Amino acid sequence: MTGSRYAENLDKLLTIGTALSSERNLDKLLEMILDLARELTIADAGTLYLVDDADKALEFKIAHNESLGTRVGGTSGIEPNVPPVPLQKDGEPNLSNVSAYAANTNELVNIQDVYAEDESTGFDFVGPRNYDKFFGYHTKSMLSVPMKDHEDEIIGVLQLINAKDEESGELIPFRDEYVALSKSLASQAAVALTNAKLIKDLKALFDSFIKSTAGAIERKSPYTGGHIRRVAMLTMMIAKKVNEMTEGPYADVNFSEDELDELRIAAWMHDLGKITTPVHVVDKATKLEAIFDRIELIRTRFDVIFRERENEALQEKVVLLSNGGVHTANLQAIEEALQKDLSQISDDLDFLVLVNQGGEFMEAEKIDRLHNIAQQTFILNGKAHPYLTENEVYNLGIKKGTLNNEDRKKIEEHALVSIEMLRELPFPRKLAKVSEY
Repeated sequence: MTGSRYAENLDKLLTIGTALSSERNLDKLLEMILDLARELTIADAGTLYLVDDADKALEFKIAHNESLGTRVGGTSGIEPNVPPVPLQKDGEPNLSNVSAYAANTNELVNIQDVYAEDESTGFDFVGPRNYDKFFGYHTKSMLSVPMKDHEDEIIGVLQLINAKDEESGELIPFRDEYVALSKSLASQAAVALTNAKLIKDLKALFDSFIKSTAGAIERKSPYTGGHIRRVAMLTMMIAKKVNEMTEGPYADVNFSEDELDELRIAAWMHDLGKITTPVHVVDKATKLEAIFDRIELIRTRFDVIFRERENEALQEKVVLLSNGGVHTANLQAIEEALQKDLSQISDDLDFLVLVNQGGEFMEAEKIDRLHNIAQQTFILNGKAHPYLTENEVYNLGIKKGTLNNEDRKKIEEHALVSIEMLRELPFPRKLAKVSEY
């Protein structure tokens, strides 16, 4: 390598760190790492593997081959169809595969000629040789560089194939100066990859958290279940259509990727304040529902009223008989009055059960009847009691739906609570407008 070439590469290496650290898209970052590594070492081809801790393997992520004109993985849009390289075989570290060896031993491997290597190295080159046979390629030199993160853990392997002489283009072994450059690049790349993966993982964790929170809120009521998910879906559909507009009032409106992300998160979190809304208000299916449907208290009370009226009639009959004379007409009159009153009591209860269900509109006649029922009293243990309490009359008199003024105010408060909660969250700069959306 000429002095000018070496100085040029050093200059590139100094600026590479900035370029790598500024890229957040993982596919683009992988692409950039392999492109820069091949450029620095004048390599014809290269592959980048990332460690899959769950499967204990090196996952094939991206490959370039200049001679064959192929680019797989990364931003190419072509999914790699290559099996992962196992890091273990029969419970022991896999040291026969060059990339696995580099990952397991944390040692750089520089093969001068794949076809000239003897069996004493312990490496298995069946894979590269089969590749050459299938594609009509010739693999000669190979450089495998382990990539370590800030915790000194191997996160991947950068493998470069076929170093070329910068003047003649002849295939040559990787020179020592290229090895040093590759190690430095691999170190910077590992840091950039770790940062990008950390940001991606944190974003995925945050997304999962807000969706789990939204799911928990929706489970509070079967009547509003799916609402948040639908709002999020429709919001993004509308935003997408706005971005596609080329005429009309929204022609100049265009949401950036960051703004779309803000909008998406805002849609998922718009009902966050419902956490503070009591379940019996969110899920108020009837006018008297609270912790339970209080129509059952009225049923019990009317059952007492029913029995008390029967006892009253029975006492009247006893008094009549104890006076020494049986007057059939009088007994008949008592019985008829009893049946009439019991029928009215049952009818009033059926009316209250019906009114409790709520509806589009409660007519004035029904409200008048409700108040007439409420004015009636029954005697229990020598004390008069109203058929209905003031609170029951108030709730049963709701004209539309099942929510009274206090319930409706509590429901409406969730929007304000949502804004207050979102404003208290320390969103990063790119998500600063979530509470506004």
